[in-house]
Amino acid sequence: MKSSPLILLSTLFFSALVACQDAAATDTNQSVSAQLQEQALSSGLAYDIVESLTVEVGPRLAGSDKDLVAVEWAEKKLGSLGFDKVYKEAVQVPVWQRGEAKANIVSPYAQPLVITALGGSVGTPEEGISAPVVRFETLDALKQADPSLVTGKIVFIDHITPRFKTGKGYGMTVGGRSRGAIAAAEKGALAIVIRSIGTDHDRMAHTGMMRYKDGVDKIPAAAMSNPDADLVTLMLKRDPNVVLHLEMSPKNLGYATSYNVIAEVTGSSKPDEIVLIGAHLDSWDEGTGAIDDGAGVAIVTAAGHYIAQLPVKPARTVRVVLYAAEELGLIGGKSYTKAHQGELAKHYIAAESDFGAGRIYQIDFNVADKAFASVQAHTVSMQDNGVAPGNNKASGGPDVSMLPDYGVPVASLRQDGSDYFDYHHTPNDTLDKIDPEALAQNAAAYAQFAYLMAQSEIELRPLTPKPKKVIPSK
Repeated sequence: MKSSPLILLSTLFFSALVACQDAAATDTNQSVSAQLQEQALSSGLAYDIVESLTVEVGPRLAGSDKDLVAVEWAEKKLGSLGFDKVYKEAVQVPVWQRGEAKANIVSPYAQPLVITALGGSVGTPEEGISAPVVRFETLDALKQADPSLVTGKIVFIDHITPRFKTGKGYGMTVGGRSRGAIAAAEKGALAIVIRSIGTDHDRMAHTGMMRYKDGVDKIPAAAMSNPDADLVTLMLKRDPNVVLHLEMSPKNLGYATSYNVIAEVTGSSKPDEIVLIGAHLDSWDEGTGAIDDGAGVAIVTAAGHYIAQLPVKPARTVRVVLYAAEELGLIGGKSYTKAHQGELAKHYIAAESDFGAGRIYQIDFNVADKAFASVQAHTVSMQDNGVAPGNNKASGGPDVSMLPDYGVPVASLRQDGSDYFDYHHTPNDTLDKIDPEALAQNAAAYAQFAYLMAQSEIELRPLTPKPKKVIPSK
């Protein structure tokens, strides 16, 4: 059948009209994105939120009394910021008390050391443990050692964490913290002390979660400050027979109930489809949890608030999730994934802020290869906020890292983490480490990302299968 000139003209006119409408919609989305950026950069809301959390709650170890204070704080804060819905979901978490940790060199050069218990560690006998130190540069070196060199001694893993903008040095050394006690106990060690997984030179020890293994003796596990690790290494160079005395009184006390706290801005036309932005509410108990992860809580909460205040809500629902017990092994993230498995097919994309408050310099995605160029173009307005396009290899952040296994696309808004591991998991994780302007830039980026994804017409699935990666325990 031949097309008449009239039909052809009508077709061209309709196509041009649709193209104009699509262009207009795109221009509107970018315009709103720019408005969200301007609003966030001129607002002190994100800083006010993290100040409130660190001052009014402070340390909030999962399973502690302060953990539930933080949950109540989050419900009230989210409820005051214009979200359409605020609710919580129960999560079972382990209860661990730090107790005290003391160490000193007995001989040949008697000196005190600064240490802290690693999360989940058992304690020493009341009288403590005194034993020779055996040093290994890495976890792998310990694994390869002859057991006769280790039996009856205190293992010292002296693996230095290098500094990177991306924070990748953490992944190089954290295995000694998480799995060192297992390797040491399998070779007959009495205890293990590691060089802190940190890039600082402060005389503060970095805590963090460690693991035991069924069928392997549970031995006390601690971290010592980086200067003290240097000190012990220099002693061993002078005399290989260094004796360390260790006293620790942490306790594991079963389980308690915590909560994932969730808030939503209901979508205007696709309310059952979800754009998730998250952070974790818990913290370790030695600092006030400002950069880890009070900053993330503030960033995603403020971003959600800015979207909630728009005169026209985005198409999809924007869901803010403040996860429980991330520090103890991504427990809140795993619980959320299980509880929401029936609606994961409706999760359009997810991202988590959990790397402090350094400026975001790049956005990576994990979407279908055919969608990658389109989604980069759709987020082009973020470049005015200093956020450059990145790659298609995002993990999304700790608590959302398991979602791609269920087909959920994720994004990683990359922050400058050059100094993050100076303060991570130490008493030095306090509010003064946060630059309010950098925090506002983060909130702007998350608001832009969440809004643009909530408006997107791009099909982001199916994901391209990627090699399995081990996500380091925090």
